Amino acid sequence: MSRTQRSTGLSLWHATAPDRRDRPPLEGRLDVDLAIVGGGFAGLSTALHVAERGISVALLEAEIIAWGATGRNAGFVVPNFAKMDPSAIIAHLGPDHGGRLIDFAAGSADLVFDLVKRHGIDCHAQQNGWIQPAHSVAALEKVKARAGQWAARGRPAVTLDSQAVEQLTGVRGYAGGWMDRSGGLLDPVAYARGLADAAEKVGARIFEHSRVTAIERTAQGWTLKTPSGSVRAGKVLIATNAYGGELDPALGKTYIPLRIFQIATAPLPRSIRSRLLPGGQGVGDTRRNLLTFRFDSDNRLISGGMHVVGAGAETRVPQAIWRRLATHLELPNVPPLQYSWSGMAAVEPDFLPRLVDLGPGLIAGFACNGRGIAMTTAMGKALADWAGGMNAGDLPLPFAPPSPISFHELVRYAPNVLLAWSILRDRLERTR
Repeated sequence: MSRTQRSTGLSLWHATAPDRRDRPPLEGRLDVDLAIVGGGFAGLSTALHVAERGISVALLEAEIIAWGATGRNAGFVVPNFAKMDPSAIIAHLGPDHGGRLIDFAAGSADLVFDLVKRHGIDCHAQQNGWIQPAHSVAALEKVKARAGQWAARGRPAVTLDSQAVEQLTGVRGYAGGWMDRSGGLLDPVAYARGLADAAEKVGARIFEHSRVTAIERTAQGWTLKTPSGSVRAGKVLIATNAYGGELDPALGKTYIPLRIFQIATAPLPRSIRSRLLPGGQGVGDTRRNLLTFRFDSDNRLISGGMHVVGAGAETRVPQAIWRRLATHLELPNVPPLQYSWSGMAAVEPDFLPRLVDLGPGLIAGFACNGRGIAMTTAMGKALADWAGGMNAGDLPLPFAPPSPISFHELVRYAPNVLLAWSILRDRLERTR
């Protein structure tokens, strides 16, 4: 059988979602309290929570809802940080700001699944835990400390020995790991569309195909211009992740734009599916060259990865991820690759979510760093406090003016250039 059976569209989630309801572009002029640029999780969550408070809000999306990173990820709901543990957060930000950021992250997955239930969003949501296996003995010591720190804060975090990891994942060879039982999985496009529907029901105005071409300061606040209209707002949120650098050149230099590839195989046979992830959790291990895997509701096996700089990545990388699954999951007859797609993620130097101060009443929000669904949803709820009058500096996320990365034009390629070295280090550590 061919390794590649079918590849389509923006992502698996767009290809398999029910018919999309088209939203019209902005026409004419509109006055609101808050204008949001970007129709991903951050923008939609903010619109929903702001509208629930009776604050007028308009969201402008250049393409369609969930067009960017929101619709191109793997659907993991992870309520912790990609690199830092609670003790490191406290050391980095201090006990006050650090403690509030930790609490913000800790409840982020619970918030996601509560919104799904409260608004009846059909997105195949499962709050059944997120597993991080340790690829080496040294990595196991780190995840034990990580699980202990989150458990000490009352989170449902448990340490796993090698046998428990094998039973939960169906994969041999891990030294152990940990699980946050509040994490889980969902269909990200269906979730985003559900947030949009919920926001509109409580008064939010959402416009697709409405690319913001300029944001200008006025005496009353800000004016946002699109090809066929304009919005005047007292406050503005830029929630474009790595897709909106043209709106503010300085903003584009504050993060590393990282291209991530995802694949989905054809559905696995029942005999193999019963061995892998029998409890239906999602997995992201401790390798530098991160290995992730999960199943969708039709038993397609989903995984992702980065690429070493070079030509032909669109073909080369999905095949490499497909072969990696066959090796690490012991699948000699892995089903053919059915879907492949990629998206851009904004990665901050410290891998923490943050708010960027771009002027009076103008904020850009970044909360992904590999934890997009949970963190951006929680960021939207926090930003509703700002829209309602709270000082942005009092929110649980770090807030500061833009801080461009030195030598950004070179540093932006570092993760891809160093990937081969990272793969080698992972292998050496596992051997030891």
